[in-house]
Amino acid sequence: MKSPKTCPLLTCITLSLSLGGCALGPDFVRPSITIPAEFREAAGWKQATPADTVSKTVWWERYGDATLNDFVRRVDIGNQNVAQAAAQYRAAAAVLNVSRAAWLPSLGAGAGLTRSEGVTGATSTTFNPARTIDRIALNSSWEIDLWGRIGRSVEAARGALDASAADLAAARLSMQATLAQAYFQLRINDAQQRLLQRAITAQRRSYQITYNRREAGIVTSADLAQAETQLKTTEAQAIDLGVQRAQLEHLIALLIGEIPGQFRIATVDTVPSLPAQPVGIPSTLLEGRPDIAAAERRVAAANAQIGVAQAAFFPNLTLSASGGFQNAGLTDLVTWPHRFWSLGPAVALSLFDGGARSAAKEQAIANYDRTVAGYRQSVLTAFQEVEDNLATLRILEEESAVQAQARRAANEFERQTNNQYMAGTVSFLNVATAQTASLSAERTSLDLLGRQLTASVALNKALGGNDWTLAGETPARQQASSR
Repeated sequence: MKSPKTCPLLTCITLSLSLGGCALGPDFVRPSITIPAEFREAAGWKQATPADTVSKTVWWERYGDATLNDFVRRVDIGNQNVAQAAAQYRAAAAVLNVSRAAWLPSLGAGAGLTRSEGVTGATSTTFNPARTIDRIALNSSWEIDLWGRIGRSVEAARGALDASAADLAAARLSMQATLAQAYFQLRINDAQQRLLQRAITAQRRSYQITYNRREAGIVTSADLAQAETQLKTTEAQAIDLGVQRAQLEHLIALLIGEIPGQFRIATVDTVPSLPAQPVGIPSTLLEGRPDIAAAERRVAAANAQIGVAQAAFFPNLTLSASGGFQNAGLTDLVTWPHRFWSLGPAVALSLFDGGARSAAKEQAIANYDRTVAGYRQSVLTAFQEVEDNLATLRILEEESAVQAQARRAANEFERQTNNQYMAGTVSFLNVATAQTASLSAERTSLDLLGRQLTASVALNKALGGNDWTLAGETPARQQASSR
């Protein structure tokens, strides 16, 4: 039969544990937002299919460049922005573990030596001589989560951890996209350099022909000066490209964690090809973008903090226990007659705080509203970025088709003008004009390809870097293939 003294204590403990599942505050619901049925700028594009049903190729591998693939993989290893995000994730994981620890009892040990003297009581005149008390004890306390404060704190920490994981993915994707864009610009720069070198070779030949014709009295010195101006201008343009290439090379080194002064990228004779572009379904954007996932998890964390703030209005129940040994000296301290113990619950409730708890709750609600607005803004920004890059790719593809015609016409104009110059029917000014037009058309075509590659990377980033493969092709390519 239980002692009458222990029944109230056991009853209190049982009641506390039974109430421990109560959690104050609203449960998390993803904020509502209107999602369009399709991307407007994707009209006429065939829909993409999730790659887990078609292909496991990561987005940067679709460009078919082994050097790019190697650089992107090195982002995870050497990029310091990614390293910072990874460290932040580990810190968030530690915070979650700290929050979870509050669910368990705490246990501590202590030892002390106290010397005291004085009267035995407030009304006594008996003076006790000084004495020393030695004490060793174990102390334990356990807060019963009656109102779900600890549970909501853990929920908030878990939301922060998930947001940190999404931040890490977003940092990785951002660095990968920046790297890919820098790499494509560098390869376009190399192609521009090859184009200018071919133009310089042709213009040197033209200069030599003009020099010989001037010596023969066929043309004037003005023609020779025009030929030299054309040649030196193109040589200066070729030299100027070196500035951009050096900066791009240094940027790539930074992105993969290399020392820029010790990093070199060899030139190649090819430019990465533009792959079929992903389109996808708008609803998948909410699942694939890490920044949207991070914003949603921050909403969940802020929602849990409302419950933490509400729990502060209710009393805290803590079970405390202690036990050990106490004696007037170290001799025979750890013996059964000198033992002591205590066990019991304690209830604490703040009766007046000047409105601090109400203000804390209002702050938690305001923070929640802020994160909801941030989440919706992230979604709207994502849709804008996708629409922007879809429009850019569509328009640039149309422009590239027209520019290809202009390039062919400029090349033919240069060929015809050279023939007329050799026949003596036009001056070298006509040749210089034709060469400038041809070179400009070639460089514009390369610039357009670079802009397409950049927009393609931006689209992959805007879609969250998910694996998507087209079930079809763009309308322009379909028309081109049918001709």
